Amino acid sequence: MALVTRARVCSPGRSCLLPLAVALLMAGSLAGCSSLGLDSLSWNLLSPKLQDEKDDSEDADSDDDFETKIDVPMVGDHTTFTGLHRVVLEGVGLVVGLNGNGGDPPPSPEREALLDDMRRRNIKNSKEILRSPDTALVVVRAYLPPLAKKGDRFDVQVRIPGDDGAASLNGGRLLETILSETAIVPGRGRLKGHVVARAEGPVLVAPGAEDIEDRAGVLKRGKVLGGGLSLIDRDMALYVKSDFRTYRNVTRLADRIGLRFSAYDRAGVKEPLAKAQTDQRILLKIHPNYREDYPRYMRVIQAIAFRESPVAQRVRIKRLEQQLQEPATAERAAVQLEAIGEKAIPVLKTGLKSPELECRFHAAVALAYLNETDGVQTLHEAALKERAFRVYAFAALSIIDDPQAHLALRDLMHVHVDEDGTTYDSAETRYGAFRALWTLDRNDPFLAGEKLSGEFMLHSLETRGEPMVHITVRKLAEVVLFDRRQEFRTPMTIRVGRLLLSAKSASDTVSVTRFTPYGDADEQRKVVSLRIEDVIRAASELGASYPDIAQMLIQADNQGNLPGRFEIDALPQAGRVYFRNGNRARVGRSTLTPNLFDRTDDDSDRDFKTGSEADGQDAPVDETESDGELTELEPADDYAARRAAVLAEANGVNPEPQEKSRWSPFGWLKKDDSSEPDDRPKPVDNE
Repeated sequence: MALVTRARVCSPGRSCLLPLAVALLMAGSLAGCSSLGLDSLSWNLLSPKLQDEKDDSEDADSDDDFETKIDVPMVGDHTTFTGLHRVVLEGVGLVVGLNGNGGDPPPSPEREALLDDMRRRNIKNSKEILRSPDTALVVVRAYLPPLAKKGDRFDVQVRIPGDDGAASLNGGRLLETILSETAIVPGRGRLKGHVVARAEGPVLVAPGAEDIEDRAGVLKRGKVLGGGLSLIDRDMALYVKSDFRTYRNVTRLADRIGLRFSAYDRAGVKEPLAKAQTDQRILLKIHPNYREDYPRYMRVIQAIAFRESPVAQRVRIKRLEQQLQEPATAERAAVQLEAIGEKAIPVLKTGLKSPELECRFHAAVALAYLNETDGVQTLHEAALKERAFRVYAFAALSIIDDPQAHLALRDLMHVHVDEDGTTYDSAETRYGAFRALWTLDRNDPFLAGEKLSGEFMLHSLETRGEPMVHITVRKLAEVVLFDRRQEFRTPMTIRVGRLLLSAKSASDTVSVTRFTPYGDADEQRKVVSLRIEDVIRAASELGASYPDIAQMLIQADNQGNLPGRFEIDALPQAGRVYFRNGNRARVGRSTLTPNLFDRTDDDSDRDFKTGSEADGQDAPVDETESDGELTELEPADDYAARRAAVLAEANGVNPEPQEKSRWSPFGWLKKDDSSEPDDRPKPVDNE
């Protein structure tokens, strides 16, 4: 301003050479800097604020470009999941109560490890205990499942290592064993990590195996159902791909996920379920609605839009509404609408009006996870009539805390007959409905559960249709009686563990006796009615464990003493084929089953598989179109015919010559060749 003012007041007669000289000097200085290449450096150093504003402006322009497009980038385009692998746990434990089938283990690292553990627990006479014929050293192995929380239960495998003299684990109980993470490191061998779990409980060997002379190896391994107890929490996480790795991008991704998924903590404060931890890792907490179906949670998170303007979202919702009405695109559209959240609920409800069951089903599943009950009837229909949709329908119904869902699941435990005479008597439908209702509300009065021996549950249900007995060999120790009025058929003689059950022909009672090797004075006896639930209670009161009860029911089924079907782990499966207009379409993937019905097999499950499951395949299917559905092939003989043959042989009537085999639901009790598949007729879904 001083120069300008001076220039303005210069009169024509006065000299203005000084200001002109100063201006020329400054121009020369700038020219010199330019020749040295310092001009750009000088301006960048002197004006960092202007440079940052320029970068932010460029990023904002880039964001605007994305947000005005319909095909917006999704969270799944930039991330991958981690923390979903199974953690291998191992330990060395002691099984007791083997009634002379144990043995003294030879010197080994496992023996030394067990002795060290016994010394730490201040157990006296540890070497004498190991030498006892009633104990056996076992290697304990387990897999800690993904997303396990502190206090969660999981199955544990036990096996007798090598030839240490022990003959069988049948009837034994695993004492408390510490389980640690293990890993094999090249050059260093097997290394142990932190202690993350404990294990204990009764050992279940493959039921029926004690009758097989050439299957002695099976008796040396078994499972403890739900015997593992997690001591830690396992979290899920997202890792950002390297080409997108910046702290700013990670924060924005976490904010997008947290905007869609949040929950209330114990103090009642709402908090997002995604949190940026590093410039590459996002920690995820699972939403309560997806606790029993984390694969669905993963799909929905991947379908969340990373950048999208309100206008672009409205356009995309309109397009997804059209895709929801097409069977080929309905599943993908429903997942994306579920990822959008509450704004998509009206569109999903329109999908329930589609004439196609597939479209209605996918809309109903998405609505269930958005806490809407409008799709309950559609989920009921899908679970009953289409086996490919069944597992997902049950997973969705298990989170709808509404009377409609309770009534729908109760109804699915009955046998159904349509107006056209079609009978729906699927074992996995009936048990799947039970499992879903138990998950939804364990105190539902319809389930009528009671805990016996402090280790397994007995459920007696009031159902319509053919009676059925169901037991489990995965995760939960339970017996479910579909029709509580079921009675054993006589005559009957069954021996399991230290129990003897006997009933004469035409008798209306069963004698349950616990015998001991110390004489009649120590025997205990109960006489109860023929009702199966009364016999189970009496056996439990006399000290029977869940493995004893399971073996008792399997023997009763083999002898034709059960009045109806007998099933083991009749769980719905994912990844089945559905026929859409004559074309095969697979629904989901077998490796991404809702964890409510997870069938993940460990190494020991080969002894606990049935039929085609032992070959790692789904049940045989008839790949022909039948009313748009896929149905199972029916065996040559039905279940009733097989029972009739067993009873005829027991009564002295010679049936037609058949190949001798000792069948059990575990599929390996073939007398002549245990490697052959089981060919005994089994109950099938009459769909």
